[in-house]
Amino acid sequence: MAGYSEYMPFMAMVLVQASYAGMNIISKLAIESDMDPLVLVAYRQVFATAVIAPFAYLMEWKTRPKITLPILFQTFLCSLTGATANQVFYFLGLKTSTATIACALQNTLPAMTFILAVIFRQESAKLKSKAGLSKAMGTIVCVSGAMLLSFYHGHIIGLGDSKIHWTYAQRMGEASSSTKSSSFIGPLFVILSTLGWAFWFIIQARVGESFPAPYTSTTLMCLMASFECGIIAVIADHKAASWSLKDPVRLVASLFAGIMGSALAFFLSSWSIQRKGPLYVSVFSPLLLIIVAIASWALLDEKLYVGTAVGSVLIVAGLYLVLWGKNKETKDEKPTKATGMTKTTDEAKAYEKSDLELQQVHPKSIRDVIG
Repeated sequence: MAGYSEYMPFMAMVLVQASYAGMNIISKLAIESDMDPLVLVAYRQVFATAVIAPFAYLMEWKTRPKITLPILFQTFLCSLTGATANQVFYFLGLKTSTATIACALQNTLPAMTFILAVIFRQESAKLKSKAGLSKAMGTIVCVSGAMLLSFYHGHIIGLGDSKIHWTYAQRMGEASSSTKSSSFIGPLFVILSTLGWAFWFIIQARVGESFPAPYTSTTLMCLMASFECGIIAVIADHKAASWSLKDPVRLVASLFAGIMGSALAFFLSSWSIQRKGPLYVSVFSPLLLIIVAIASWALLDEKLYVGTAVGSVLIVAGLYLVLWGKNKETKDEKPTKATGMTKTTDEAKAYEKSDLELQQVHPKSIRDVIG
């Protein structure tokens, strides 16, 4: 039984990435069936709130700190950046791009977080150290891959035809294989989404210090985002028919995004971080890209271009350079008895809060309440 439990974090993270992949594919189908992506985002927040709220009450109602106005304001900023801006831009990008490109560009998150952390002086570049140089080089490689993927497509890579014939998906997938998928507007939206996500990490690092109740803060963030996204969706498209969930694909996409892509992913990722740490969770990110690329080819007849493939490889390579640098930095800065290094309690807490690039999921955060 002990041996089996050792594989639980691995299986949990595979399930998380599979959930994200399923969410991307189903959401793409719903959007191609004329579901407004803004409406889908609003429903996702509503369902995520409904699922997470009971856990927040049961697990933290006795222990959570008092909810003050400053906490509410910080949570509001988190909802604007990490939920509303992130997901609105992401699903708009998914509409005018492909699921593979959208997932590939998400891997630029650690690089963007590193850039913002340096700008806001929450981290220093430390280019003279191996760790700092690795993070800087990884950031450059990530950005280069994102630029290549966004602006260059090249020839189609011949992968043959899929043997899977899902009539509905093939009919909906025709639009994703059209010329609009090659537009740079889609990748630009996804990059803006990732930038909003990175801003959220900067804000969330402070929220976690003043309000250490992850389930409650996540519930509040989702609740606020439900109203924000709902207002945006109503302004953009106020027809009642746009909010209809009679179409099974729309209903499944909304439920799947809220329950599997947000609530379940949060619980499993938080549990895995407690067992293995944030770096362990981060290295699974490229698995999402692989699953989505295969599923998109098999189910949606999505074409793979040279620029998309090379750009994705560069982004993943840059991701691992950033993670390697952060891992080395963490090991170098950890207090060790062997060297006699010690840190005060406040310094140790500050150090734990500053691991921004590794917080793709953090016990005090929720990754795909944010895309």
